[in-house]
Amino acid sequence: MTQTSPLLIAQLSDTHLFADEQQTLVGLPTARSLQAVLEQLQTLQPQPDLLLLTGDLSQDETKASYQQLHTLIAPLNIPTYWLPGNHDQIEIMQQVLDTPPLSTQKSFQQGGWNFILLNSAVPGCVYGQLSAEDLAGLEQQLQTLGDRPTLLALHHPPLPIASDWMDDINLHNAAALFAVLERHPQVKLVLFGHIHQEFDQLYQGVRYLGAPSTCVQFKPKSRSFAVDELKPGFRLLTLYADGTFTTDVKRVSCIHQLDLAATGY
Repeated sequence: MTQTSPLLIAQLSDTHLFADEQQTLVGLPTARSLQAVLEQLQTLQPQPDLLLLTGDLSQDETKASYQQLHTLIAPLNIPTYWLPGNHDQIEIMQQVLDTPPLSTQKSFQQGGWNFILLNSAVPGCVYGQLSAEDLAGLEQQLQTLGDRPTLLALHHPPLPIASDWMDDINLHNAAALFAVLERHPQVKLVLFGHIHQEFDQLYQGVRYLGAPSTCVQFKPKSRSFAVDELKPGFRLLTLYADGTFTTDVKRVSCIHQLDLAATGY
């Protein structure tokens, strides 16, 4: 790949895998829906240059769930980078998701872009927060990396999404992140998961994009927890070395019977 070739990225989020691949989340077998997503991803031409997994990769926080994820992702032979969500155990992730094509790297360069992956998970909490150390580290990286276009990824949304219950558990210190980004206009994109739905908003010159889950979808603009009937999906992004990009969301035809009366997960 030349420096000026566009870079194709697939963002997969909120896989919520269990040790038991038959186990379901509000009626949906999460391993089966991830398999359907990966099968559709493999039909893409060209194939993605890299995968970004934006948290909540496990539901039961077991080593076996992460081993299952590695087993499903590895045959694609696509460089894969990940970050933790509120349902994850980062120590176990680092043990299991550390052999090619999966990587524990949280900062890298490709296709003329910088990539920085942030940990917004707070142990024992559902909401997100970036530590003072991580914010200082982000500032230092952005100063060091220079003007090359930059993509940030984290699990929790920094912006409200107009769902009351979800906005209570988003990134609680988003203002601190925005303060850093205001000083570094090379940041063009911020990707996140957590919300199990599509989201796209421009804020202070930065595009904020949320991805659907590879399993259960949450109904947009809901005051309380509500399941949507939309199919599982993933986000595709094409990045150009001049800092421009295009993006769209793909969904699969996975057939399943959801528990639409579920009040939580």
